[in-house]
Amino acid sequence: MDFMTTKEASKKWELTERMVQYHCKAGRIPGVMKISGVWLIPKEAGKPIDGRWKESR
Repeated sequence: MDFMTTKEASKKWELTERMVQYHCKAGRIPGVMKISGVWLIPKEAGKPIDGRWKESR
């Protein structure tokens, strides 16, 4: 399985690195791992949904 870092994920999903780390810590991205202090996110993972904000209709 291929992985990407939080920096690569932030560019892919158009989020800040801090928001990607927040989603990793909260367990909102399936298959994420933390090895030696670095979050590794599966490349096929989709953009996490932020449940703190309601989406407008």
